Amino acid sequence: MAASRTRHLCSVAVALALAVAGPAAAASARPAAADGLREVLFVGNNWDGTADVIRSSGDYAKIGRISVVPDKDARMAEINADPIKWIYFQAIRDSVGEGHDQFADDMYSTPDGRSVVVSRPSFADVVSIDLSSGKVDWRFPVAGYRADHMAVSPDGTRVAVSASTANTVHVLDIATGRQLGSFKTGDKPHENVFSKDGRYIWNMSIGDVNTDLDGPGWDWTKGDRHITVVDATTFKQVEVIDMRQRLDAFGLKDFSDAVRPAVFSPDESKLYFQVSFFNGFLEYDVATDKITRMKTLPRNPATSEDRTTWVNDSRHHGISMNPAGTRLCVAGTMDDYATVVDRASLQEGPLVPADKPYWATVSGDGKDCVVSESGADQVTAIDFATGRKVASIAVGDHPQRVRLGHVRADWTGPDAS
Repeated sequence: MAASRTRHLCSVAVALALAVAGPAAAASARPAAADGLREVLFVGNNWDGTADVIRSSGDYAKIGRISVVPDKDARMAEINADPIKWIYFQAIRDSVGEGHDQFADDMYSTPDGRSVVVSRPSFADVVSIDLSSGKVDWRFPVAGYRADHMAVSPDGTRVAVSASTANTVHVLDIATGRQLGSFKTGDKPHENVFSKDGRYIWNMSIGDVNTDLDGPGWDWTKGDRHITVVDATTFKQVEVIDMRQRLDAFGLKDFSDAVRPAVFSPDESKLYFQVSFFNGFLEYDVATDKITRMKTLPRNPATSEDRTTWVNDSRHHGISMNPAGTRLCVAGTMDDYATVVDRASLQEGPLVPADKPYWATVSGDGKDCVVSESGADQVTAIDFATGRKVASIAVGDHPQRVRLGHVRADWTGPDAS
């Protein structure tokens, strides 16, 4: 069994390596801009149900703001008419929502720049919203009662979304919302990543992050957590990677095996990932199927050591890599900072103060790391080269996911305030 698993992983690693010959592209998958399009950053303001659209680099000026819940009245009527849906809606508000509804988890624009596709946890759906009219183009209700993280294929035509209470990932046609396929995962699927050639989808399940059984001795109660790798065309399982075994082999028996945000190196030979409760990240070698390095980042003395106070079991949540693959950027969520880490030495740079940073992505020109400060309602850009803050831009209530995308070149948005 072990030999078979290693052969599978080696096959995946070889396929990934062959897919990325030539110069490295930016870490987040995005199709090249077509004529008449403008690259932007979409900032999902989870608690107020809006998305700010800002310039993708430079001064990061705000271009516009859209509502991602134009159909809110209709959705609430459905929820109020169904006791089970109402119970889950309230549970999301009281647990992962920290007392707030979750209206904008993740988002990607369509290749033509005319619409943005958004996963909405509290409404358990994915919708496509026309950027000109503000109306819903299509809606896909996910299995179960909550939608979570998404990923877009390298060509921008397919979007994968985690249905967290159904242990399922749906893959949809981004233009029509039609389901192309689905696959089962571990408990509470979370992060999704397409390989650069679009051949594979990697899903990370995180288990139950809302209980107070947060000590290492109770980690087993969190559920079945693993990475599921599937063929992105047939949706057949290629491999299951249980990080529990790899963590144990590395001497980290007390670590959680809930893989949170993750990013591949440009050649996709290494995966850098965060786990619940840990202030740092780990390096995983795909071909050898082993954890090879660990980076522990500084603790903020002001951060409580009571794990039950950490939001959704996160200590650090958000990691990205510059296009050259030489620098990592980490959001130290509960420690209230972000920092750039040299990939070769794993030495961190300056700790840039940030109020509950929840995500990290790469600017359009690849020069900066952009983190969402969910506690300050702003996004902050940090220079990958110097590790220093470049700019901060005010956005809506509780920004979480920040994604590169495109709008029509002449689009200004209904609200640029």
